[in-house]
Amino acid sequence: MLATDKISIRKARPADIDAIEAIYNELHQAEEDHQISVGWKRGIYPVRSTAEEALKRDDLFVLEHNGIVSGAGMINKIQVDVYLEAPWEYDAEDDQICVLHTLVISPRVSGKGLGTRFVRFYEKYAKDHGCHELRLDTNELNKAARAMYAKLGYKEISIVPTTFKGIPGVNLVLLEKTI
Repeated sequence: MLATDKISIRKARPADIDAIEAIYNELHQAEEDHQISVGWKRGIYPVRSTAEEALKRDDLFVLEHNGIVSGAGMINKIQVDVYLEAPWEYDAEDDQICVLHTLVISPRVSGKGLGTRFVRFYEKYAKDHGCHELRLDTNELNKAARAMYAKLGYKEISIVPTTFKGIPGVNLVLLEKTI
């Protein structure tokens, strides 16, 4: 990333949905072309309605890189069903837990530290909202995300076989961090 690059993260607006859907499609294409391994499937997850539903819940955020929507993610307190039986290292009340879902960065700008910037935003957002227990998950196949999360201090606590958002045979890596 250049010193002149401008990065901002904000709540998404209806006008951002097309850009977010385009990022989902870029990621699906990169996966189909074997350039990345995320474990998502075109037409199943994530899709346009994924972003639209998050916008309605008011938990969708976008990352702008030099004025262009280049990433997105959801930040809320919604724990995925497999979280219920997970051997979390830290017990916390539901209102003290913040979850990051479906973090996406456009392949056009990958490798610039934008994923890290978004995760740092998530951590500050959680802390500012009284949440000290951070949880997230990723597909076992997503080695790039797993490496980034490890570098940022997230601990892998379990790998759970599941059907994730309609995708069967997913080994979901559960991660946590206390701040």
